[in-house]
Amino acid sequence: MKPSPSKTYSTALRPMTDWARGATIYQIFLRAFTPDGTLKAAEKLLDHVANLGFSIIYLCPLVEADDDMDVSGWSPRQKESAVGNPKNPYRQKDYYTIDSEYGTEDDLISFVRRAHELGLKVILDLVYLHCGPSAVFISEHPEFLKHHEDGSILTNDWNFPILNFENVGLREYLWQNMEHFILKFDVDGYRCDVSSKIPLDFWVEGRRRIEALKPDLFMLAESAPPSIAEQEYAFDVSYGFRYTYLLNDVLEKNVPVSELRELLENFGEERMGARLLRAFDNHDICNDHKELRQEVLCPNEAIHAALVLGFSLDGMPFFYNGQEVADANRHTLWSNRMHGHNHVIDWSNALTQKGKARLEFVKSLVALRKCEKALSEGSTQWLDTTAPEGILSFTRELAGERILAIFNLSPLPLSATLNAALELSNANLLAQFGLELRDEGAVIVVECQAYGYLLMKL
Repeated sequence: MKPSPSKTYSTALRPMTDWARGATIYQIFLRAFTPDGTLKAAEKLLDHVANLGFSIIYLCPLVEADDDMDVSGWSPRQKESAVGNPKNPYRQKDYYTIDSEYGTEDDLISFVRRAHELGLKVILDLVYLHCGPSAVFISEHPEFLKHHEDGSILTNDWNFPILNFENVGLREYLWQNMEHFILKFDVDGYRCDVSSKIPLDFWVEGRRRIEALKPDLFMLAESAPPSIAEQEYAFDVSYGFRYTYLLNDVLEKNVPVSELRELLENFGEERMGARLLRAFDNHDICNDHKELRQEVLCPNEAIHAALVLGFSLDGMPFFYNGQEVADANRHTLWSNRMHGHNHVIDWSNALTQKGKARLEFVKSLVALRKCEKALSEGSTQWLDTTAPEGILSFTRELAGERILAIFNLSPLPLSATLNAALELSNANLLAQFGLELRDEGAVIVVECQAYGYLLMKL
């Protein structure tokens, strides 16, 4: 069935596989994850990820990247990086071959097998909007690409050749590619790059085919903006870029938190009820923080408040590798062991007081998300305070359980009253830092330090 773009979609999303309920995603960017940047090296750290309690590992692209040295075919960010590496993980040459930079097919088989032994699922990155200028199929199948009227290849803003989804042969080539990694490597699904710029009916058929091979798979849409339609027909969760970037602006640029609430409560896909990622960092944000990472720009308390918020909202929490040890090293998409070798996670942070505390903090958040189903599956009710520019407050409710969440996302201590009738006498604290409630009968007074937060089960 080909979804009609003019249809008014309901909020009846496709059911998510049982294991994905309450799940959390851990992103591994192999080039930054270890100094070697290989699957073998990353496999040795799978116990670490499993011990933190994460459910899904998302691997950035690991198929053969295009090594064409003509800089006219490089993206603006790739040129600006000055690393000099022609291989952009998101500009691909061969969709069926594992790039030797990361290892071999046997290495991926071993990685997935070990992840499964530890109870982890593995999803790969599919980059189907474009390819590299030396893609292996171009000479035999030029019709797989879009062309200008004069016959020259059409490229996008990143200077990459655009794939032609009007061509049936290209679709079949890519559908078989989706099947290939399920059949040969037993992966558990995909994160689909720039998915919203690819026809939805392509993803519908792709999911139908791979679901026949593995019924309990997981599909993540990197769409901007996301839509209810994609989650009705093909995807389980979508990116929430507006949330991610606005949260960064609130903490780094002191944008009023009221703007974040306006987004979460009233705007676009948030109002439609789509399941969205709750991310604070990822490979793009990390790359674009060219001088100082969030760990340097924001106080540690602000980082913690942002992480707790992501684990408290609806949608699915998303974690970028290294956040769990407060890594502050510069990362770049084009740095590897051959180019700019120093752009890797500083794992020695795990031995510092800050790193040890962060590890335990992250572990507690992941466990809380799994334990309290109201956080992963409950409805959200927004609450008003007398300090809306700095305080975000809401409840998550499911089957009679109710969790109160209050956050001061400003760099100043705040005092406010909460306009809600809440019974606090038998409440249990789930998480708290620098925030106290005082029940004065008619009102509840909130006293909070900078970046204070509270999660309380009522």
